[in-house]
Amino acid sequence: MTLAALEQAAKARHLTVLGGFHPTANDKAPKGCKTLLLLGPDEPAFWPAFTQSPEWQDGAPDPMDRWSTRVIDAWAAALDAHPLYPFGGAPFQPFYSWALRSGHIHASPVQFLVHDQAGLFVSFRGALALHDHIDLPPPPPSPCQSCATQPCKTACLSDALTPAGYDVPRCKSFLDTPEGAANLSTGCSVRRACPVSQKFGRLPAQSAYHMRQFKGA
Repeated sequence: MTLAALEQAAKARHLTVLGGFHPTANDKAPKGCKTLLLLGPDEPAFWPAFTQSPEWQDGAPDPMDRWSTRVIDAWAAALDAHPLYPFGGAPFQPFYSWALRSGHIHASPVQFLVHDQAGLFVSFRGALALHDHIDLPPPPPSPCQSCATQPCKTACLSDALTPAGYDVPRCKSFLDTPEGAANLSTGCSVRRACPVSQKFGRLPAQSAYHMRQFKGA
């Protein structure tokens, strides 16, 4: 089993390997895990495939989480691996610290996670805890290091998300205003301002879905 083979298998499932690491006892990975891989949507192919899925079409709550569970559970069973998810209730898995451990994902100037390819659009559908030691390449540096202007610091139209912190109630209230309509239909202005995000294939319809879910939470 190689990383290239796993990346190809992820893509066949409309997922992508965002990064991985070899856990130590401090990482709170499942017992026997020698490699932990973080999984996200394979953009832009993910959204059209997801909206054709039974989870999207049945009208029941949490379609994306249910899609993730079905797809990743089946893949994990085939690999004799342990599936892990950032949702499902307490006790929550430490995806934030796992993301930082991967070396492909970093804390941005506004503290949201930023990925070397997905930018601030990085999101997790799950993870695989593998019993095999998979060789992993050295990760690239944080994209923020070479970002001269760091537009994420000042992109928030409501000043709810800045390097000083994140005011969630203020953010949600702003989405109810005429000025917030653009964010509601195209996604967070801070995430969109990231130069790496702008090169990523996230479709506006998918961002709009996530914004509606966030606003209604």
